[in-house]
Parts: sequence; C-alpha cells; structure tokens
Amino acid sequence: MLKNLLCLASLLSLVPATPLGQRPVALPASVKAPAEELGWADPRALGGQFIDFTTPRYGEPLNVIISNQSDPFVLTDAGFRLYYKSIGFSEECLGLHYGHVHKADLGDGDGKKSEHILARQHYFPRWGTCWESLIGGNHFRAWKQNGTLANTGAWFLAVSKEKDSTKNHMIVPDGYNIGRDMLVENAITGSYWGNIWWRADVEWREGLLEPGYRGINHAIAQDGRIAILTIHRL
Repeated sequence: MLKNLLCLASLLSLVPATPLGQRPVALPASVKAPAEELGWADPRALGGQFIDFTTPRYGEPLNVIISNQSDPFVLTDAGFRLYYKSIGFSEECLGLHYGHVHKADLGDGDGKKSEHILARQHYFPRWGTCWESLIGGNHFRAWKQNGTLANTGAWFLAVSKEKDSTKNHMIVPDGYNIGRDMLVENAITGSYWGNIWWRADVEWREGLLEPGYRGINHAIAQDGRIAILTIHRL
C-alpha cells in the first residue's frame, strides 16, 4: 500500500501546478509550448492563444511577431507607425474604421483586448489606403504584449490579404499565408521612411500554431508558420 502511494505521489509531482481558479491550457498534441522565448512570451502559457477573436468561435492567426529584441523605437506606438509605413502600410482611409474590431488574448494578463492598430496596404501617396479599401490588398491588425503578467512590449500581428469591398473584404484563398509572406518579404528586403532605414531578420517557427483551418475564420487553411521579426535601424 505504501509503495502504491509513493508511486502516485511521484506521478503527481510531474504534473505542472495550476494557479487557483485558473484552468489549465489544453494544447493540441501537435502543438508544444516552448519553455521560454527570447523577445516575447508564449500567449498559451497563461490561457491566451495564437488566434484572435473575430467571432466568439473563430479568429485569424497571429502569424507575425515583432520581438522586443528589435530597435526600441519600433516597440513604441510612434516608432511602429513609422516602421510600418516604410514597408508599405498606413492608417485606414480618412482615419475611419471599417469592419469588425478584433480582440486577442496574448496571455499577458489583459485578457481579450481590442486591436491596437489596423493598417492597410498603402498603394500610393494620398488616398493610398482608400484604394486598398476599394480594391483589396494586404492588411494587418496588431496588439502589444504589455500586460502585468507578460510585459514584453512585443507586437503580435494578424496579417492577411483580402478581396475588394464588393466582396466585403473577404480573405482571399490562402490569404493568411500570402499576407504574412508579403509583409515579411518587405521587412527583410529593407525599407526606409522619414530618413530612417530599417532591415529585419526573420526566424520561422512551427509548432506554435496548429496548421489547417480549425478555429480559423472563413475556414481558410493556413500553414501554421509564424514569422518572428527582429527589426534593426540602420
């Protein structure tokens, strides 16, 4: 009997403790949470996820992370806005928001919080994002991981390519992968805005986001890859 109790105690010691009142995070078998990350915190560690909340059941993948190992200016609101202008994005047409406001839980203690920034592809000077609103193109939503439980300052982006306004800005087929890859390509190629030059390093990660379309808005499959960008000022 004593031997059985000792074996049970040994097994229980291998189960991670869960804080009182907090439900353990259930991960798909194919998705394993890393022990630690450099420059950002895994949202899943405290109940967050790598999919935002477009509806109560479905969302869009958080498929790009800007690490806090980036230039400190990029981690500020003003600096990030200058940076994303350099890679072909800008604020919405006439400063007006169109569409549903998405929420995301970055596991930083803030719970589900509304998108901090929505930026659209900027086709040309003056009215550039208005053109994107009309004919479609690339866009992203961004949240900052800055809650009391994980104040990393990293930016989490949900990037995708969408159709034109007559299609209600529906995501194009394979649009999550396409939009992410377009943004990453611009970032690693190098860019400038306002006499500041930038270049990004990218680390591609798998195993953080389950591939496929389970839980993904519009049932559009994505490959499960997340781009970790580190932005350098040149």
